[in-house]
Amino acid sequence: MSGEARLREELCLLGRSLFERALTHGSTGNLSVRCGRDWLLTPTGSNLGQLDPARLSRLDAAGNLLAGDPPSKEHFLHLAMYQERARNQAVIHLHSTHSVAVSVLADVDPADVLPPLTAYYVMRIGTLPLVPYFAPGDVQLAAAVRGFAGRHHAVLLANHGPVVAGSSLAAASDAIEELEATAKLYLLLQGQRVRPLTPEQVAELRSRFAQSS
Repeated sequence: MSGEARLREELCLLGRSLFERALTHGSTGNLSVRCGRDWLLTPTGSNLGQLDPARLSRLDAAGNLLAGDPPSKEHFLHLAMYQERARNQAVIHLHSTHSVAVSVLADVDPADVLPPLTAYYVMRIGTLPLVPYFAPGDVQLAAAVRGFAGRHHAVLLANHGPVVAGSSLAAASDAIEELEATAKLYLLLQGQRVRPLTPEQVAELRSRFAQSS
């Protein structure tokens, strides 16, 4: 099996896994992975549980469609992350329930939406900025994401959902799943006194575990 064929299979298997575990629903969410100088992306209107490896969109470095079905209307989110984060190899965007719930809360800190509740959140996400709301498919969202992508591999789109880049599909998946788990934990703890990690503990984690994403 060629390298591209393996990437196509891996992307489709991940999409099915995310769908079957209710981290996406209907035709929401999109996944991409670099393939040489180009990149593969889930087509527009795709159900991530029913992807066909042969029909994935293949785009060039400028985001032009080279082969496959028409790309997701949110392909520009992936393009912005790739162009700002040359070392990253994959991007995942989901409408996962708990992350979206956090994205609509009125009193979160837009510079860092979730507190450092666990070590693994700090290690896999770090700081999570809130990108201002734009309608799905609005190209202005690309510029907004681009403004954060150079400094953050994970962002939360207001009233929409998370976008996470990683060193591989597996790394991006691990990170976005950690974000969703932390969002769920954060919501479960609403109204409770909590003990987040201290700034010193966060700094020590960042020093010991440089983020691979």
